[in-house]
Amino acid sequence: MAEHHHRPDPIEENVDSHPVQLAIGIAIGAIALVIGIVLMAQLAMNSYGDRSMKNEPAMSDAAIAQRIAPVAKLVVDPNAPPPTPPAQPATPVAQVAAAAPAGGAAGADAGKATFEKVCSACHGTGVLGAPKFGDKAAWAPRIATGKDKLYSAALHGMNAMPPKGGNPSLPDADVKAAVDYMVSAAK
Repeated sequence: MAEHHHRPDPIEENVDSHPVQLAIGIAIGAIALVIGIVLMAQLAMNSYGDRSMKNEPAMSDAAIAQRIAPVAKLVVDPNAPPPTPPAQPATPVAQVAAAAPAGGAAGADAGKATFEKVCSACHGTGVLGAPKFGDKAAWAPRIATGKDKLYSAALHGMNAMPPKGGNPSLPDADVKAAVDYMVSAAK
């Protein structure tokens, strides 16, 4: 039979005979990889970094300040008297309506004052669909439901309006006076 000659693989022969060359090759490959990563990082920083974006109008200090500015500012009047707690526990709407004075200078003044302090924030501008003060067309269907329904909505909240216009310390009588004040302006 023919003798089988085993020819060694040239790569295996090279690795086995020259391990120093293998170590040098690995080291050169690792250095090339690190250099490649550094160059790619510099390319990315030059393309998207601070230098190219600084001249953009959207990146100016004024534009950034405008984007991160608060949308609203709370201003507290230091001269305003503290809220007064309700004089008596809350009673059903019908009982309070029957006990409340009909009209009168004190009721109108309390209604106007409550409107200006609490209700005007939404009803003065029509925020979130609130009927604007004095808008007869917007108030007409609400007035048609009756004062008890209007009082209930003002006291307990309705749609986007929170109970008592967001001021739970308001006495029920002041809330009703504000409703009466707004209704009288829309008639």
